[in-house]
Amino acid sequence: MAEAEGKTFDWAANQSIRTDFLEVFEFHSPNQYIRTETKELSAVCPFSGLPDLAHLIIEYYPEGHKCFELKSLKYYILSFRNVGIYQEAATKRIYDDLRNILCTNRLRVTTIYNTRGGFDTTCIEGQLSETK
Repeated sequence: MAEAEGKTFDWAANQSIRTDFLEVFEFHSPNQYIRTETKELSAVCPFSGLPDLAHLIIEYYPEGHKCFELKSLKYYILSFRNVGIYQEAATKRIYDDLRNILCTNRLRVTTIYNTRGGFDTTCIEGQLSETK
């Protein structure tokens, strides 16, 4: 919870992020590059209580023979809306959740946050190249 000029802003805990919303389907093309993006990622800064808005880019190769279903991804991303989580932690959380459900190491999650306090922030987690 944060307070600003006598106002209190409450937010939800990380347990409110709904990984159970994520659904996948089988897809047998492990060398196909897939990129999906939205400008609708929203969470709450736990320091200020103000909204953090970001452009989210997800890139991956379906090595685990799975792709995520887009409607389920949308609901999962919407579950961040009232969660108090730092920008860097949100990027890592999305990466970890998607990596687990897709069963691939060739995954990159990029968040490009709206300017806050004169700072532009971009967070990148993961890599697309094959690890040796």
